[in-house]
Amino acid sequence: MSLQMLQLIKQVVGNVKSLLSYFFIAFVISGCSEQKQQSNNISEPSNFQAVYDDISIDNLKKHIKYLSSDEMAGREPASKGDRLTADYLIKHLKSLGIKPGNGDSYLQKVDLLAINSSVSQNLKIADIEFDFPNNYVANTRQKETIRSIENSELVFVGYGISAPEYNWDDYAGLDVAGKTVVILVNDPGYATGNPELFAGKTMTYYGRWTYKYEEAARQGAKAAIIIHETAPASYGWSVIKNGWTSTQYHLPRTTKSSPVVDVEMWIDVDKTKELFKKAGLDFTVEKAKAQVLGFKAVDLGLKASVEITSTFKQSGSNNIVATLKGTEATDEHIIYMAHVDHLGQDKTLEGDQIYNGAHDNASGMAGLLEIARAYASLNKKPRRSITFVGAAAEEQGTLGSKYFADNPTMPLSKIVGLINMDSLNIVGRKKDISVKGHGKSELEEVLATAAEKQNRKLTPEPHPERGYYYRSDHFSLAIKGVPALSVGGGSISLNPEEAEIAERIGARVAKCYHQLCDEYAEDWGWHGAKEDLQLYFNTGYILSTNNQWPNWYEGTEFRLLRDKMMSSEK
Repeated sequence: MSLQMLQLIKQVVGNVKSLLSYFFIAFVISGCSEQKQQSNNISEPSNFQAVYDDISIDNLKKHIKYLSSDEMAGREPASKGDRLTADYLIKHLKSLGIKPGNGDSYLQKVDLLAINSSVSQNLKIADIEFDFPNNYVANTRQKETIRSIENSELVFVGYGISAPEYNWDDYAGLDVAGKTVVILVNDPGYATGNPELFAGKTMTYYGRWTYKYEEAARQGAKAAIIIHETAPASYGWSVIKNGWTSTQYHLPRTTKSSPVVDVEMWIDVDKTKELFKKAGLDFTVEKAKAQVLGFKAVDLGLKASVEITSTFKQSGSNNIVATLKGTEATDEHIIYMAHVDHLGQDKTLEGDQIYNGAHDNASGMAGLLEIARAYASLNKKPRRSITFVGAAAEEQGTLGSKYFADNPTMPLSKIVGLINMDSLNIVGRKKDISVKGHGKSELEEVLATAAEKQNRKLTPEPHPERGYYYRSDHFSLAIKGVPALSVGGGSISLNPEEAEIAERIGARVAKCYHQLCDEYAEDWGWHGAKEDLQLYFNTGYILSTNNQWPNWYEGTEFRLLRDKMMSSEK
């Protein structure tokens, strides 16, 4: 993210929390009456209901079985499995009569820099012993064979946030040039639960670890260490360990790229407590101080050294882009997106080595194909175009969608809205539909209309503190101003039978996130996935047949960006 873009977000993000309640109440009171009126005027094709009903669980199973099979070897970017995945998607899209979406090609090449890093000199802080990767990990995004820090002063900068609109600056009056900053994960609103602090329990972008590394670099730090705690991070240490010890992929750096520190690290909370004790401090006490406005950074009086050796390989993957052209407004697009990659395989393990990624995200790709089949089956095609995007390298930092956002196959101002499918609902049918980043855009009103067909209501995501809205491909376009939805499942099971599925499969989903056990299973809550796909299909269809241009709500992070984008079209 550019500094300019970040500052724009900072100017308006503080108003989000005051709008969430207002729009949720407005939805309930008004019943989205205006949207109802528009949807009632839509002339559906004569076979719409038949196509809607025909969203096929059997097809989902077939696609997911293949895309998460051992033959795909975990779909690591630039691998054979990655290429087989692209071939499979293109074959099915072509068979449906859906044309290439990038000129005369279904492929949009995404150049990647593959970095394999290893710790050549272990992390050293005083006499504390660190064990890679069991209590710390270290990596670099610098394209140099050896990157290191040597006797770099450690400074605890709290949450590592500089947010003028909240009158919050953890770096105020601080010079961290050449130093190593130690940072808490998430943000002060989450930590305190205070609704008047940041966005309360709802994570803001300032809480994301990606922001923290970038801000540390902007402040001139040489290295940055993020303290891992499971609850505020929203995942356990195993996710860090698995994700940071394999090949790391990045987009080639340009003059427009955000700055990066030399060494990026995580340490677990137990080692953090030991580190603070060595500094003569109590971690719990210092953490509490960091949650108060006016916090001042603390020099820990310790120095850190570590050395990383890296090898580099230019490689590449592809975004898959296919378009069903509209009958009238062919240059206006509704986008459905799902990422195609997963974590590959770990050949150092004995026994099972493959991260099959059945739920994350073979299920999303299967959904993409099934929605494409639905549109292709309509006997009256939409007036607007429907574009399907299989995004590359999402697990490496949403790289494919970032590339697409920077190099779109249509002007961003011509994208009416985007629906992202990152892991379908496999935990059974729901009475509600959970919206990540609830209250952000008018797309939710269209979604609410489609949900009425299923007697479902929109509800905020159950864990807004986890910042899911900022963690998948839709965010790459949202941050450019394009209205984008990330929805799925819900919190209220339809009946006791579905509740049993939710309890049983939900526990498995949580356990297997980014683990070897994310594999296809016949006992998933398939009817929940089908119902959600019907909802996504209907939402996009409503948009594709009218002339609405949904916007972000006033005061949300991206409203000014969209307004500027659309005004330039007039």
